[in-house]
Amino acid sequence: MVAMPSILRAASYPTRPINVIVPFATGGYNDRLSRAFMPYLEKELGQPLVIVNKPGAGTQLGNSYALNQPADGYSIMCTSAAPYIPLTVLLQNAPYKVEDFSMLNLPSRDYTLAATSSDGPVKTFAEVIEKLKKDPSSLSIGVQPASADYANMVLAFQAAEIDPSKLRIVTYDGGGPARNATAGAQVDVGFVGGEGFLPLKTKIRPLAIFAAETVEWYPDAPLIGASGLKTDFVEGSQRGWAITTKLRNEQPEIYKTLVTAVEKASKNPKAIETLKLQELATTWYGPEASDKAYLDNAAKMAKYVNLLK
Repeated sequence: MVAMPSILRAASYPTRPINVIVPFATGGYNDRLSRAFMPYLEKELGQPLVIVNKPGAGTQLGNSYALNQPADGYSIMCTSAAPYIPLTVLLQNAPYKVEDFSMLNLPSRDYTLAATSSDGPVKTFAEVIEKLKKDPSSLSIGVQPASADYANMVLAFQAAEIDPSKLRIVTYDGGGPARNATAGAQVDVGFVGGEGFLPLKTKIRPLAIFAAETVEWYPDAPLIGASGLKTDFVEGSQRGWAITTKLRNEQPEIYKTLVTAVEKASKNPKAIETLKLQELATTWYGPEASDKAYLDNAAKMAKYVNLLK
C-alpha cells in the first residue's frame, strides 16, 4: 500500500475510521462541535470518525501531534485555528509555521464581547470609558491573558487614552471561567469571546462587540465603533475543520474528498438544525475564505504580538 501511487490510494479513500484531532479537553466548543457534527460527516465519508482529544500547551501538543501523523487523510482536525495556532508560533516558539495548516471550513467566527452582569450598574461601554478615565481602578476587568480578547481590551483602552497598566485586571485560565465571573458579577466587566456567552445570554448585558458589522448570532450587541471609540481589533476564535498543508499538497484527491464531505455535511438541513439547538455553527465558508480569514488573523496577531506578551 505504501508503494502504491497516491492517485490509486486516493481512489479507494477512505477504507477505515478517520481520527478527528481536537487539541482541547472534552466539553469545550471544538469538542462539542466535533461530536455533534460527527454523524453527518460520517454519512458523507462512509467511515466512522474517532475523536482524539489532545489538550495542552495552548494547542501546541495537539497541533504537533497532527503534523506527526501520515499525510493520508486518516487524521483531520477540529480546532480553534486562530488565534491558537498563531499564538503558539508567536509566543511559544512552536516547531511549526502558521502555513503548515490548511483550513477545510471555519464555520464559527467569534468576536470579543465586552459585557457585564445583567443586573450590574454599568449600562454602556461609554460609561465604562468614562469611569475608568476618572479612576482606572474603579472597575474590575476580567479577561484571559495572552488572548485576542486581552489584545482587544488593551487596544480599546489605549485608544481611550487609559493606561492599561493602571487597570484592576483579574485574569482567568480560560474563556469559561471569565464568562462565569462576568455573569456572576465577580468582575464588573469581562472581555471574552461572545459566542460562548450565548448560554448565559439572560445573565449578561452586552456592552460592545469587537466586530465591523452586526454579528448574526448576537444582533443586539453594540459594535465597538458605536461607542465613538476608534480602535483596531483582533478577530477572536475561528473554529472548525482543518488539515495539514502537507496533506493538501501531496494528496489533492483526498483533499477534494474531504472538502466535498465537509461541505455536504455543513449544508445538511438536519445537521444545521441539530447544531443550532446546541448553539454550534455549521456555516459553509469553504477552504479559500477560511484560509484567508485564518491567515489574516495570524497577520493581525503578529502585528500586536507585544501586547500579547
